[in-house]
Amino acid sequence: MPNRAIYLLVVEGFADWEPAHAVAGLRRHGGYRVETVGLDRNPVISMGGLRVTPSRTIDELDINDVAAFILPGGDRWENMSMEAELELALKQLDARNIPIAAICAATVAISRVGLLRGRRHTSNGLNYLQLHVPDYNEAQNYVAAPAVRDRGLITASGLGDIEFARELFEELNVLSAGDRELWARMFRTAQLPKVVRWSKLQPRALPGAVADLLFR
Repeated sequence: MPNRAIYLLVVEGFADWEPAHAVAGLRRHGGYRVETVGLDRNPVISMGGLRVTPSRTIDELDINDVAAFILPGGDRWENMSMEAELELALKQLDARNIPIAAICAATVAISRVGLLRGRRHTSNGLNYLQLHVPDYNEAQNYVAAPAVRDRGLITASGLGDIEFARELFEELNVLSAGDRELWARMFRTAQLPKVVRWSKLQPRALPGAVADLLFR
């Protein structure tokens, strides 16, 4: 089991479904501990109405314990500046080459603090970034793809939660390349490989990789 943890930022109104595949897969298939980190210790309500109490605050963040830091989307990123303590923590993580992953509107937040500079990235569209980040000037590095990974920075469209998770798996070397592709294809298409038949099928009867990905 890895010694370090996946840190998931939880703030009021965070888009709870966007990092769900990533944190579940990293915990199940990578053996990572998951920590929820907030701006303070007060419970927050996600966009889907889930009440989450942070396990620690940004000020309590131990950089040596972070395997990757995930920022889910949420309306706040379009309308609010990033808190100074969060900006400082992200820049410290980046300086230590610790992976940072931002999806949907969280790409706006990391753009505003300069983390996209000189790196290939994506978002909810190039025009979306230009609209919400007036001084954005990285169009030459924008990639129209569901998710993009460049030197420890992972960005994704809000519609690319599966690809977001897959890029995190690859960054942290979770699953083999073939199993990552199989996992992404199954969850994106909602179809199992043709060799699988569900009629009275027990999990142990599935092909090994499929059984592991679905039931381990």
